[in-house]
Amino acid sequence: MADANCIFCKIGSGEIPADKLFDDGRVFAIRDINPKAPVHILVIPRAHTEALADAPSDGAADAARCVEAAPGVAREAGLDASGYRLVANQGADSGQEVPHFHLHILGGRALGPMG
Repeated sequence: MADANCIFCKIGSGEIPADKLFDDGRVFAIRDINPKAPVHILVIPRAHTEALADAPSDGAADAARCVEAAPGVAREAGLDASGYRLVANQGADSGQEVPHFHLHILGGRALGPMG
């Protein structure tokens, strides 16, 4: 189900155009418009789920599909040899800016430890 006010739902439905790097009808990947690394890609489920903690079983399955799709998206972006980071921010304290579950693929340089 989509949220009419969610930018990711609007991108997924085609209401807002985007250059999709991957789309299997269930999840899609786009470049982040405010990148935190030389390569910063978002992998987003079409169905709207704000947080995994509140996800129904199909929302959790869509999140799992994002994880399944991420290695192929990273490989296509040229990150498979040097490595990449997968991040899922959940909630305000994590820095989540869009309340729609998604994964960040970050790479293109040494990222260093998190913390």
